[in-house]
Amino acid sequence: MAQVTSGIRSILSNPFVYDSFQNLLGAERHRRLICSDYIRPGDGGMIVDVGCGTAMILQHLPNDVRYFGFDLSPAYIDAAKARYGMRGTFMCRDITQLSDEELPQCDTALAIGLLHHLDDADATALIAHLYKRLAPGGRLITVDPAYWEPQSMVARFLISRDRGQNVRDGEAYKALVPEIYSHTQLHRRDDLLHIPYSHAVLECTK
Repeated sequence: MAQVTSGIRSILSNPFVYDSFQNLLGAERHRRLICSDYIRPGDGGMIVDVGCGTAMILQHLPNDVRYFGFDLSPAYIDAAKARYGMRGTFMCRDITQLSDEELPQCDTALAIGLLHHLDDADATALIAHLYKRLAPGGRLITVDPAYWEPQSMVARFLISRDRGQNVRDGEAYKALVPEIYSHTQLHRRDDLLHIPYSHAVLECTK
C-alpha cells in the first residue's frame, strides 16, 4: 500500500488526530452525503467496509445494519472497537490479502478513501475480489480524491498533498473496474468537504 507516513503526515496515524483533522475539513458532511446519495442502506443489510479507518461511517448507518470493517492500522481498529464495538465486527488486516473466508457475502461493499493508496494491479484485484462477495445486484461504492479537468489550482494542490501515492483522474479510477460488473457509474463531486477538493465516486453493480 503506497502512502506517505513520514513528517507531519505521520501524526495522522493517531486515530484521535486523524478524526479531528478529518472533521475539520468536513468529513462529517462527506460521510453524510456518501450515505444518502450512494450507499442508501436498507434495513438489516450487510455492509463490508475495506479500509474502514475508525468506522465513523457508522454514525450515518441504520442501527440494524450488519457491518464488517477491515483496516491495516491496529490503532484505527482499536478506536473503532472502542467506539462501535457493539455495532460491528472489526479486523486488522492487509486488505490486499483478505481471503474469501474472512470476507462475508454482503449487499454493499465500501472502499472509501482506499483506491488512491493502491497501485493499479492491487486496486483491480481488490475490486474483482469484492465482486465475488457481493450478493446478486449488490454494489461496490468507492470514493477517492481525483484530478479532473477543469479543476481549481487550490484543489489540485491539496489533492497532491494526500498521503496516498496513487491519486488518479476520474476515468482512470473507472478503468480499474473489471468488466465482470454489470454496470459502473462514475460521479464527480466537488462538494463533499468544506475546502476546495474533488472526488471520484464509483458505483459498481454486480
